[in-house]
Amino acid sequence: MNMKSKLPPSPPSIFSKMSALAKEHNAINLGQGFPDFDCDSRLKNLIKKYLDEGHNQYCPMAGTIELRTTIANKIKVCYDKTIDPEKEICITAGATQALNTAIQTFVQPDDEVIIIEPAYDSYRPSIEMAGGRVIAYRITAPDYTIDWDQFGELISERTAMIIINTPHNPTGTTLKETDLLALQTLIANKDIILLSDEVYEHLIYDQAHHQSVFRFPKLYQQSLATFSFGKTLHATGWKLGYIVGPPHLMEAYKNHHQWVIFSANSFVQRGIADYLQEPTTYQQLPEFFQKKRDYLTAGMSHTDFRPLNCNGTYFQLYDYSEVSDLGDLEFAEYMTKEMGVASIPLSPFYGEDPQDKVVRLCFAKSEEVLDKAIERLSRK
Repeated sequence: MNMKSKLPPSPPSIFSKMSALAKEHNAINLGQGFPDFDCDSRLKNLIKKYLDEGHNQYCPMAGTIELRTTIANKIKVCYDKTIDPEKEICITAGATQALNTAIQTFVQPDDEVIIIEPAYDSYRPSIEMAGGRVIAYRITAPDYTIDWDQFGELISERTAMIIINTPHNPTGTTLKETDLLALQTLIANKDIILLSDEVYEHLIYDQAHHQSVFRFPKLYQQSLATFSFGKTLHATGWKLGYIVGPPHLMEAYKNHHQWVIFSANSFVQRGIADYLQEPTTYQQLPEFFQKKRDYLTAGMSHTDFRPLNCNGTYFQLYDYSEVSDLGDLEFAEYMTKEMGVASIPLSPFYGEDPQDKVVRLCFAKSEEVLDKAIERLSRK
């Protein structure tokens, strides 16, 4: 029998590989991108309330109207943008599903999709499953900035979509107003959709403001933006997110979404809708995570690892060139086995290895865990 998959066989992801290695060697795992602390007990109690009340059946395909209305209000508070909860919002089974469904909806065979590498690892296979062709624009250490004139040279008649991610995983950089305005000019009057991955929207530091597509009315008309409750609520395992876009794009999106999952779980949506009525639940996140970033940075200042700028996310990049000459994959393995701390190398986020000597550490951990990691990395 000759049964063909749309994707060639692939090895386990770098996250699975490094987590398994960390477990094998009893290393502190600063590779995996999730908190080691629990979410708010009030949120859990709200979700349990709706579970106990029997909200166990299908909810509307686009999500409960209560949660969509709460999201619309949240967008108004954060970005002064009015969103129609009926026509412009869809609740998804996590942001990765939202991204994949958007790509499957709008990318046709042989279409080109521009991504910015290093890129979240689901983008490329999702594009390939749709029959699209990945066009990569590479950003590299130490600043990971975009030259929009060079970027514009990648746009062709076959370009159907551009994917951006801000704050950016894995680099921790953020796009500025000038970046979004440049992108807006590049795609104006073109049949190009901007897929904006904004899952770390509230994890942005040093008094900066997240530059969402919501702040740019013309750009928004060509955009779909994805978000993650897992990142905002310290509950990545719940796999609940949402996607927002203008009605003419969301109508097509929801037509595909209904045949993928139909609807996400109902009782968690209801609990989150209640919980997010109070804006402080997400407005306090920048200060909360900046303290963790700064705590790790201060502790690591006594090592030979050198931090790169981290403007957002809960990831901090470190240049290890004064520690080792190994390539990043080999060094990440060495760190895990010999230094007792697991990290994530950046080369797997690229189509071609840039040869940068940089690894990623997650600081969404307790101070006790960060202290242990710092102590191990301080050893000569």
